[in-house]
Parts: sequence; C-alpha cells; structure tokens
Amino acid sequence: MSPDPRTVDVIDVAMRVANAIELAGGTYFVGGSVASSLQGEPRATNDVDVVVDVPLGRIDVLVSALGPDFEVDRDMLRDAILNARSCNIFYLPVLMKVDLFGLGTSPYDETEFARRRRVVVRDTGESLVVKSPEDTVLRKLLWYRMGGDVSDRQWRDVCEVLRVSGESMEFPYLEAWASRLAIEDLLRRARNESDR
Repeated sequence: MSPDPRTVDVIDVAMRVANAIELAGGTYFVGGSVASSLQGEPRATNDVDVVVDVPLGRIDVLVSALGPDFEVDRDMLRDAILNARSCNIFYLPVLMKVDLFGLGTSPYDETEFARRRRVVVRDTGESLVVKSPEDTVLRKLLWYRMGGDVSDRQWRDVCEVLRVSGESMEFPYLEAWASRLAIEDLLRRARNESDR
C-alpha cells in the first residue's frame, strides 16, 4: 500500500530510492538540495539527486525494488549507470522527480563518492548516505560556474552550508580540490560571504 501523498516529503522518497538501491546490491549518496538542506539551511525542494553505483546485472532488481509507485525507463537507467550520465525517475503519488546520476570516473568523482557518510535524517533513527558537506560546497560551486556564475539558489546553498557546517569542515581538502577544479576564487568569495 502506498503512503498518503499528502504526508510524503523528499526525505521519504530519498529513503525509498536508497532502500531499493541497497536491495539491488548497489551503493549511493544523496546530493543536491537535499544534502545542502541537511548540512545548511533547510529549503523546499521538489526533487532528489542521487549518485548511484549499481551492477548492470542488478538493474531489474532495482526497478522491482522501487515498485509500481515509480516510473522508470530501464534503458535510460542502464545508460546512465554504464556511461556516468543522468536519468530521471518519477515517484508517481506526488509526481516527484528523482535524478539518478551514474557514478563518474574522474578523480574528483571517485574521491567525492569515497567520502560519503551515513546521516540520521529522522528522529526515529532512519538514515541516508549523504555526500560530505565539503563535497556539497565543491559540487555546487562547479554547477554555479558551469551555469555562468548566476544561480542565486546554488550560491545561497553554498554559503549556508559553509555557515552552518563550517566549523566541522576539512578546509585543507576543500581548498586543495577547489584549486584542482579551478573554482578557488568562488570558494574564497563564498567563505567571505558566509562569515558575515
């Protein structure tokens, strides 16, 4: 039986996707605005971003584990996982989009994935694997740069993660990768703004 759509939120949907990935023998992390809301300032979002690594032979198991509440194009999902691309699946009871990103192969993609961590997301003890706050900042700065340095939403998310999670962040890691990714100017600016 499906949950009441009026009570479903992005964390519920993320947990359903995460459980299905784990049942299929895969690994994942939740990123995007769900991660930045957990690590910075909570904000409304109507989609979930998940980086996923699932054996190709287990895609049918993943789709079955998601169940009939999700609309999934198996061929697009296979292509995303095989070629480090993205595909959309939809949680139909509330028409929520979930972007699944196949794990990339760049050194940064691999480092980001290795640093993910399990985070308690409910008072009942339920948890999700979420990218680290440092990687939330780096990836959002990359998206900001690729978008022409104009997305107020990405910029605000970065500044809020730095403001809220800054005391526990590994700044040598953050600075080293910002330099390698050619976004050190953005990191410097975001850190200055988050300190105000």
